[in-house]
Amino acid sequence: MLPATDTATPIPLVEVPCVLDIEASGFGRNSYPIEIGYVLPDGRSRCTLIRPAAHWTHWDSEAEALHGISRSKLLRHGRAVAEVAQALNDDLTGRTVYCDGWAHDYAWLGALFEEAGLRPHFKLETVGRLLDERRLSHLGEARASASAELGLSRHRASNDARVLQRALARLALS
Repeated sequence: MLPATDTATPIPLVEVPCVLDIEASGFGRNSYPIEIGYVLPDGRSRCTLIRPAAHWTHWDSEAEALHGISRSKLLRHGRAVAEVAQALNDDLTGRTVYCDGWAHDYAWLGALFEEAGLRPHFKLETVGRLLDERRLSHLGEARASASAELGLSRHRASNDARVLQRALARLALS
């Protein structure tokens, strides 16, 4: 399982953080990750669809309407769970990776690594660890501004990670 996070004092933002986002089959107890995207501090990014494990059957049409990824697309174009987990470890080993939906992302990442029979070699943290309360209260507007600036309209994992990374960088300067 992934290392736990806490809600201690914000970490000073000295460089642009590595940011990860996950799209999922739904939001319920039996949901699972279907796409993972992340952006490294140097701006390089990776995004991949995940082919569901045979017993991952939960599907929420409302979630599909949000991310626009069909189950049939995952079955045709998704990468195997173990391949995705290994690629995450290859790219993110030793890093602290930040996300804005920690409770969901932590569970989905845990499901991915458990299914793959691997352990993550990176730490997943909430963006709340990077921002004080004042900056955290402005995250929504910073995200909207970053999204408009980047011109990203599709709700996909790597786009969402890039927008969040840009918003965090903007808030660190405020």
